[in-house]
Amino acid sequence: MIDIRAVLFDFDGTLANTLPLCIHAFQVVFNTFDKCDLSAEKVKAMFGPSETGIIRKNLKHEEKEQAIELYYTIYENKHHQFVHVNHEIDGLISFLKEHGVKLGIVTGKARRSLDISLKVLGMEGKFDVIITGDDVIKPKPDPEGIFTALQRLGEEPEDSIFLGDSDADIMAGLKANIYTAGVHWLPDGQTKEFSIIPDSAFLTVDEFWDFLKLGVLNER
Repeated sequence: MIDIRAVLFDFDGTLANTLPLCIHAFQVVFNTFDKCDLSAEKVKAMFGPSETGIIRKNLKHEEKEQAIELYYTIYENKHHQFVHVNHEIDGLISFLKEHGVKLGIVTGKARRSLDISLKVLGMEGKFDVIITGDDVIKPKPDPEGIFTALQRLGEEPEDSIFLGDSDADIMAGLKANIYTAGVHWLPDGQTKEFSIIPDSAFLTVDEFWDFLKLGVLNER
């Protein structure tokens, strides 16, 4: 087992069940501006860039900035309706912090939407580094975000672990040569099955908790 000094998380579908909210907001935006009804799968197929990047790349209507503002309005106003606090994940974060593990987020989300979610879910100030889609040139599956997070934490890939719920997460982690875990512990993830095999996979937060307790942290 590796001696874990840092844990990096994806956000949507990993730390919070925000994907239904993201999909709903995109569906409203594309219906409003392009008169286009997008399925959830078509929305997911656009994922990679930040929300602003997705709209600028895929929206045909010229009023892209207005569309972006509508997205964030929906995302903020509907957050309480779609997304709820996950106490298991909150407990995991507290457990890691109590054991001196550095925590980070590496997400394709824009900083603006991430800040909304962190505030609403009471996660502000819990992470030592946050890398969003606004902070990188190349989004996942490129490992740029993971490398940037580790550099800011002052940690090496061999002492760290990255958790995500999508094939892009797994590919980015493996490219970064970091121990990479695939998670399907929230109701709505980006993938039902990984086409790229992670180093480990966890269906529940408790499974990951047990993994950590097996000699990784109890010798600290």
